[in-house]
Amino acid sequence: MNPPLQGKRALVTGASGALGSAIAQRLAGAGATVLLHGHSRPEALQALAETIHAAGGTAECWPFDITNDAGCAAAVAGMLQGGPVQIVVNNAGTHDDAVFPGMKPAQWHGVIEVSLHGFFRVTQPLVLPMLRTRWGRIINVSSVAALAGNRGQVNYAAAKGALNSATKALSLELASRGVTVNAIAPGIIASPMAATAFDADTIKRLVPCQRAGTPEEVAALAGFLASPEAGYITGQVISVNGGLY
Repeated sequence: MNPPLQGKRALVTGASGALGSAIAQRLAGAGATVLLHGHSRPEALQALAETIHAAGGTAECWPFDITNDAGCAAAVAGMLQGGPVQIVVNNAGTHDDAVFPGMKPAQWHGVIEVSLHGFFRVTQPLVLPMLRTRWGRIINVSSVAALAGNRGQVNYAAAKGALNSATKALSLELASRGVTVNAIAPGIIASPMAATAFDADTIKRLVPCQRAGTPEEVAALAGFLASPEAGYITGQVISVNGGLY
């Protein structure tokens, strides 16, 4: 039996981080050719590509600045030279936390540029070629902060909340052409970033499951949503949070 995503090309933005790396490996394991995006750590992208190749998968490195209109457009045009990209995982995001009265304009705009405007820059030019194939999967990585809020993250919650709304609206536009659009809202997921913000006692107090999630658990949902089996699921924001709200 052929792998379920054989012949599909999948872009994962922010692939150099823990979550993006796990998602990329999951999609590669399902047979997709994975296009790995990153910006600040190209060496991590290359290492991930080598890991995927060693496991028998196929990956390409596409380092570019998701906040730059011209650079993003050029990169996406280059990807399309290899054919339509039928799976897009908008995982790139950034934190720049501050309580709202002390938040600087650069902190507000910087977070929105990556999480929200980056989604537009990458996804919009890929949609029409995707529609022509009459099959596609767009998966936006949101956050529990967009659903429940979080002190010090008004900028992040705003960006991810807008991404949730965009997910629902875009799903209505694309559903009749075989393209689904969904969002995943992770809670506390084990990563270097989470380790600096939450100690074990705090996690036990906040999360009913009393542990952090793993990147692989989020990647499992992304893999399912990208699969042919998920063709009747669209416009949803699905939490992976151990019961945290």
